[in-house]
Amino acid sequence: MPRLIGSAQTVTTNAAQVTTFNSSGTFAPVTSTFDALVIAGGGGGAVENVSVGVGGGGGAGGFREVTGISSPGSPTPITVGAGGAGAGPSGAPGTNGADSVVGSVTSTGGGGGGGAPGPRAGNTGGSGGGTALANQWLPEYNDSSTPTNGNTPPTSPAQGNPGGNRMNGGSNVSGGGGGAGSAGQIGGTATSPSAPGASGVGNGGNGAPSTYSGSDVTYAGGGGAAAQGIPQPQGGPGGGGNGGLYTPSGANGTAGATNKGSGGGGGTNQPGTGASGAGGSGVVIIKEPAFKTASSMWDLRQVFRQVKADDWPS
Repeated sequence: MPRLIGSAQTVTTNAAQVTTFNSSGTFAPVTSTFDALVIAGGGGGAVENVSVGVGGGGGAGGFREVTGISSPGSPTPITVGAGGAGAGPSGAPGTNGADSVVGSVTSTGGGGGGGAPGPRAGNTGGSGGGTALANQWLPEYNDSSTPTNGNTPPTSPAQGNPGGNRMNGGSNVSGGGGGAGSAGQIGGTATSPSAPGASGVGNGGNGAPSTYSGSDVTYAGGGGAAAQGIPQPQGGPGGGGNGGLYTPSGANGTAGATNKGSGGGGGTNQPGTGASGAGGSGVVIIKEPAFKTASSMWDLRQVFRQVKADDWPS
């Protein structure tokens, strides 16, 4: 077979590569396109400081799986969003999580939970924060807050879901934060989860699964709301923090899971045990497909044969 003088001619198939960023860094692509899982930081839980106050759960960070991203041919900055801070027992809304960014792809930080002083509606974000309970015994505080939007700004497919509202009157649980897989649950009555209009007792919305890491992992669960009784609202599957309890023993809201973009649990203004949970940091996972490389120097006729046999670098 004619060939140019040189070492042996070989075409090598390189295995697909997975690169995980748990913090911001730089990605050096080796293929012309790649796929990316981009999850933003989760929102922090809130505290409501009116009378016996319970805050909304934090929304999960935006969850996006994007395929066929064109490599720029140079190192690409990667931003991994931090989780938003939770509120202290003196009362405040939760802080939004930070965005995660890969090139032109942005996942938006999760919305902080609603609290007071401040707007009782949760913040918008990748997934929205839950709305805070005003107070079941004080009618003047039972305003008609609405659920907070997720998927803000909008992406297709949606990067998240709304936070849960709380029932007007007779409720003692705030709304759970939205998750990547479902909206946060509406706040109902802690001793009566089946109260009319309630789909739960302020649990965080479900997260969403991904296999980008090589395993089936669920990310971006919403934070559970705080409650004035039992049962304790739970964070959504995918690392959402549990809500706090205003009970004789009390319980703080817990933080969302690190590098899952999960929302933090809402807290209460009960002295000594009132803090809410911070949102979990995000993550970026990049998949590059298998690719081929050719060694040595090749005769053009042999290159033609290799291309025809689909055995040549693209």
